[in-house]
Amino acid sequence: MSAGRRVPLLPERPRPLVFAHRGCSSLAPENTMASFRKARELGAPGLELDVHACGAGSSGVSSFGELVVAHDDTFERTASPEHNGEGKDIEALTLAEIRRIDVGSFFDPAFSGEHPPLLEEVLEEFCPDMYIDIELKSRRTRNDLLPGLVAAKLKSLGDRVKGAVTLSSFNPFCLAAFKRLCPQFPTALIWSASFEVPLILRHGLGRFFAHCDYVKPVHTQVNPLRYFQMDKLEGLPIVPWTIDDPALAGHLLNLGCQGIITNRPQDMKDLLP
Repeated sequence: MSAGRRVPLLPERPRPLVFAHRGCSSLAPENTMASFRKARELGAPGLELDVHACGAGSSGVSSFGELVVAHDDTFERTASPEHNGEGKDIEALTLAEIRRIDVGSFFDPAFSGEHPPLLEEVLEEFCPDMYIDIELKSRRTRNDLLPGLVAAKLKSLGDRVKGAVTLSSFNPFCLAAFKRLCPQFPTALIWSASFEVPLILRHGLGRFFAHCDYVKPVHTQVNPLRYFQMDKLEGLPIVPWTIDDPALAGHLLNLGCQGIITNRPQDMKDLLP
């Protein structure tokens, strides 16, 4: 996609953009309503969250298709063994099973009873006052239900999410599929040098077929040369992750990045306009 055809990145929102990573995940359990509310309470203008489709099963045919806010493929890390859905993939769990999972107690007993929220619940409570980056969690290269489910949900919410939502993913195929369905929303490819990322995608090459509007590299891959290449030559704004040091955040913003993603929005207040 040429720079002239790209969708601007939240053009009416003040710079810098500051996305609270999985909510205020340094003070509350990640990807919960408690975490999102804490970020809002602290004055964070934006949220970042992750979404899976539940009830899809191994066949990829969904009988439920609810969009669940969670980072990992399972709840093993964020729920106790007796309440983590038996370690099953989120796609294999029904909504009723997910509603019984406690994803708060692992962080602190004070958050006992926090359950994985639905994407719609988050968008209805926080948009349009806050802007939200929805990370699409998918490993599929074909027959992926997630882009269509998210596109349909955003279309159903209409003006509430207009100018308040961006989409991102490590998976360029998922991102391109979403872009075909909802070209009006800005999208970003995410990458890092992690061994979990396919070798060919560890330096952002997927951007050439993801048809994205901006990029989200890990912050260690952002430098003056990379900024010049991405922003100046390719016209792709940069929003790096995950930055918890205000000095580093200030450095990256001074370099020209349009925003940051942070676990500690409480430490970034001096950067806000």
